[in-house]
Amino acid sequence: MNLDWQVCSRARLSRDARFDGKFFIAVLSTRIYCRPICPARTCNESNVRYYPSAAAAAEAGFRPCFRCRPESSPGTPAWLGTSNTVSRALRLIGESGLEDGGVEVLAERLGVGSRHLRRLFLRHLGATPMAVAQTRRLHFAKKLIDETRLPMGQIAIASGFGCVRRFNAGIRKVYHRTPTQIRHLARQKNMQPEDQYLFRLHFRPPYHWEGMLTFLAARATPGVEVVEAGSYRRSISLNGSDGYFEISFNEGRDALMARIEFGDPHSLFFIIERIRKMFDLGADWAGIVQSLRSDPVLASSVEADPGLRVPGSWNGFELAVRAILGQQITVKGATALAGRMVSSFGKPFCGVSGLTHLFPPPEVLADARLGDIGLTGARAETIRSLARAVCGGEINFEGVVDSDAFLNRLCEVPGIGKWTAQYVAMRALGEPDAFPSSDLGLLRAMALGTSRDLEQRAETWRPWRAYAAMYLWRIGSQCVPRENKLVSRTAQKRTVETTTSHEHASMVV
Repeated sequence: MNLDWQVCSRARLSRDARFDGKFFIAVLSTRIYCRPICPARTCNESNVRYYPSAAAAAEAGFRPCFRCRPESSPGTPAWLGTSNTVSRALRLIGESGLEDGGVEVLAERLGVGSRHLRRLFLRHLGATPMAVAQTRRLHFAKKLIDETRLPMGQIAIASGFGCVRRFNAGIRKVYHRTPTQIRHLARQKNMQPEDQYLFRLHFRPPYHWEGMLTFLAARATPGVEVVEAGSYRRSISLNGSDGYFEISFNEGRDALMARIEFGDPHSLFFIIERIRKMFDLGADWAGIVQSLRSDPVLASSVEADPGLRVPGSWNGFELAVRAILGQQITVKGATALAGRMVSSFGKPFCGVSGLTHLFPPPEVLADARLGDIGLTGARAETIRSLARAVCGGEINFEGVVDSDAFLNRLCEVPGIGKWTAQYVAMRALGEPDAFPSSDLGLLRAMALGTSRDLEQRAETWRPWRAYAAMYLWRIGSQCVPRENKLVSRTAQKRTVETTTSHEHASMVV
């Protein structure tokens, strides 16, 4: 990946937060690499070098800065100047950290040779896949040292080192200090209770927190999710352990605060990565807005509400079930059905106020009597078929390599059509170009009659059509009176997908 040094230089001198995580600055005299927002005194241009990733700077022999903490940067957007293969590889590294077989297994999953994959990483990120994974591991370990009171042995395991000796050696080599010395430098003031952790997760501004909360609040499953007092919290289950997390906005710091209560610290890396994906913290607004503001319909909304993100999901299966529940009924009605499902089939959970259950896993829903909670026979069978496919390994929402093949398998489930598949791609897979073109709300916002017309219009929005959809849903919610949101059967028949639901028609922020 070739960086424009003039752009990097301007961003460095102005400490522009919009470029945080998009490149790193290495100082030749100190052998330290920093974020563009580092508060340290700026150096002469002749004394700095620019790298596209932290791993590339580390591979060149520079160590992380203690002031700006590169481990806290939003992260390099996976799609920024990279090939699709590298983007998919970065997604898989984020989920497993190469712990499931190394570069060879990763390359095999991607359908390329390991040597070719290394060449692609060096071309686009300036570092090998192993170096990227090792840097992520070290950065997460540094974050745990700074922001938790976990014993060093648990931090070593949680960050993927396997043993304390390798952990100590890795930290000392990169930071030139022992883990204990780094913890003393952190000077933590607030002690968290046992099994509770507080992390600051940074993003590139702007970030439309109100829009994110409003979207999630309308679809919050009773007992599992709660949105109140400017925060979002939900119950979670992972590897046999239960817990919850709460997300709030950190004013003035370009970050979200994540409060996690979970008994197994080894799962913290996965939880943090999933939260970052769920709240779309890696998005590059500067790149997205260039495509969207050129459209006259989107331009005013983009200017009025900058930083609108695509809400992700904690669990892909849960999201797909929620979309099926919403077929041909209102968002409010679908939320009520989801609450009944959780109450009847979910595992009870004793957490903070409002969190009473865990969402039922596919093993429970595969043979559940869903008609008892008010579902139609067809919709109940769709959910059971999906659950059985997940239990049988035919569909797996984790570690998706080929999104097109995954979505085709999803559409093979009776009752799941193109709209649902694209919606899952948007929120569960984090595909920035996913686009449910048959959605009635999108058609209404653009004043178009068919999905084909909308797809043609949306060509100029690539590869950010998912973000365009979020703005169009927002435009529709602001322009259409509430009483007109109920769509007639005649209007529904005009859509390409016969399973399009009323929730699909009114999916607005």
